[in-house]
This record gives sequence, C-alpha cells and structure tokens, in this order.
Amino acid sequence: MTSNSPVAARHEPTPADPDLYPDLAAAGSLAEALALAAAEQGLDLGAVLSNDANPLRTAEVVSTVSGRAPCFVFIGSESRWFNIHGLHQGVQLLSGSTSDLGELARAAAGWRDGARLREIQKAAPFIKVSELAEAHERGPAEAVTVQWRLLLEGLRQKADRLPLARQALALAEMAAAEPKLRQLYPFTSHWSLHFTTCTGFPYAWDVPFVDPLRDGRYRVCGPSRGTVIGEADTVAAAIAMVVAALPANCGPAVAGTANDQRG
Repeated sequence: MTSNSPVAARHEPTPADPDLYPDLAAAGSLAEALALAAAEQGLDLGAVLSNDANPLRTAEVVSTVSGRAPCFVFIGSESRWFNIHGLHQGVQLLSGSTSDLGELARAAAGWRDGARLREIQKAAPFIKVSELAEAHERGPAEAVTVQWRLLLEGLRQKADRLPLARQALALAEMAAAEPKLRQLYPFTSHWSLHFTTCTGFPYAWDVPFVDPLRDGRYRVCGPSRGTVIGEADTVAAAIAMVVAALPANCGPAVAGTANDQRG
C-alpha cells in the first residue's frame, strides 16, 4: 500500500506537436499562449514562468496567495491536453485536464487570485474537486477529520482480502478512538500506520508509527524508521506504546509541511 501523499508528480511530456498545438507554436511558448488566452477574456495571469529548455511544453502561474505554490501546467504528447496541478501548503488542491486553452486560463487565473476550488470549478468545469481537497481548504481540523474517515473506509475495503490490511485496520480503528492520536493527520505506507503533526507533504516525522508484522504482531518505531521502540502482541499494546512516546505538546495537526515547522 502506498503513502496517501497528496503531492503531484512532475511530468516530462515530449515536445509540442505543432499540429496539436498551433496556438503554442504561434505564440512561441506555452506561457505566452496561456497569457494571451487569459488576456482575450480580460484576465491577468501576472507572472507566467516558462521552461527555457522547452518553452512549448510547460508553464507555471505564480499565485498572489500566501502558501499557494505556482500552478504547474504541462501538455499531453499524443493528443491535445493541457494538464494543471496546484499545491497549497503542501497539499495538491488543484488538478484537471482540458483541451481548451481558454478554459485552462480561467482555472489558472482563479488559482492566482485566491478563488476557492468550487469557484474555480464553476469558471473551468474540468477542474476536479475532491472531498479531501475541500476539507483542506476549510482548515487543518477538517482535513484531519476527513482523512481519518477516508483512511478507515479504504482499509475496510481491503481487510477481507489482505491480512496486513486487517491488522492496519485494527490499528487505525483503535488509534482513531485515542484522542491524542485522533487529532493528528494519519496516513499509511506499505501498511504501516503513521501520524503527522502537519497536514501537508513533506510530513513531520516526530511521532512514532506502527508496522504490522506477518506473524500477527506489531512493531513500534520512531521517530526515524531505524529506531525501534518495541514490539507488541496486541493492537492495544502497540497503540499504548505510540501514545507513551509522543513528544511533549503534540498536536493538533496544523496546516503546512514539516519544512514550515522547522522554519
């Protein structure tokens, strides 16, 4: 099982096919074509950054909102598609694909100007808005609540088929009932149950985590993977070890990333 990390991977599409993207070829870059499409609609994208190595394939629009990273735009290589991703405080909130450069410009303008996700979606319907993204938009407490529910639902769907999923589910259910852990942001990685004091990636690694073992037991580690706190025969004992090893004044989880906490 992979991490729940909301961070989008950077894509490296092939150079733009002029038959698919004549508007980009005419403008000289994706950034310039995007800015022109925005201007035609009376929109201002401000600083649109171009990729000097291949200006026809990627661009970034800088946001005026603190915590919002520039939205990253890249093209499809086999058919005409413009793809957009945007991170806010380490969480991917903005995502979607469209063949319409004008619609893309409206989405980028909304992101730049600080519009909420549903407002951006109204202007550019191709934008995807997930329940978790909206929860992050409402604040860290909402994000934690929704993430716990989605995590438990996902594990329950797999528990009938996979023994380690059953163990991870048992851990998550007991952890969710523990107030000191319920206030932290949970995620799983290779069936290990983790808790972090921030809701954005990279996550903080200052809280112990639990590895389900194939013999039905549990290993509690942390804060680094190489540090073993102990092993337990039961879920209750494993969760008790985590709680006992929590750092002072731990939680509730805050918006942002581990880098923000160090800063």
